[in-house]
Amino acid sequence: MGAAHAGKRESAHPWPESLVSTRGGSRVLFILALPCVVIERGKFVNDKELVLTKEGLVKLEEELDELKTVHRREVNERIRQAKEFGDISENAEYEDAKQEQAFVEGRILKVEAMIRNARIIDASEYAQDEVHLGATVKVKEAKTGATHEFTIVGSTEADPVNGRLSNESPLGSALIGKKKGESADVTTPRGLTTYKVEAINSTKKKAAKKAS
Repeated sequence: MGAAHAGKRESAHPWPESLVSTRGGSRVLFILALPCVVIERGKFVNDKELVLTKEGLVKLEEELDELKTVHRREVNERIRQAKEFGDISENAEYEDAKQEQAFVEGRILKVEAMIRNARIIDASEYAQDEVHLGATVKVKEAKTGATHEFTIVGSTEADPVNGRLSNESPLGSALIGKKKGESADVTTPRGLTTYKVEAINSTKKKAAKKAS
């Protein structure tokens, strides 16, 4: 089917048709925020389950709401106003607004996929005397005696500066399953570092569930 005919069909996807092209039978979405993401049959090719804390899920839901109710409306208004300036082929304001629209719509798609594939961390699934996802652990460096406290989270919520350590990081993965008093060896830029688990704080939560 030619491009002209395809453009007349009712859109079956949530993103602006101006951001979508058809190549080899696949729907390809060109987004500044997601430069390498391909959409096929309405799905992200790289969709995968994401492990989140309850707080992390709430933040994503709040961000999605703001993107849809505030930012999408603002960028649509910018585009409307830019069109009033006349010829859009040489309209810098229009092009800038369209790029912002691509960013907003791309982020909406990404956040929706993250929420759809989210699994809430459930502390009751793990042994309470072991380091696990959702647990806050205090460790001491063997060489220096320096202590650190982290909450082990999924990679999506990782923020080491604020004490949220990814379970996929070298230290995070080394600590998983350790008990109080046990040590974990981690290769760092400074060489091999040994961390001893000083304390584990685990809070039981309701059974894990797939985010809706």
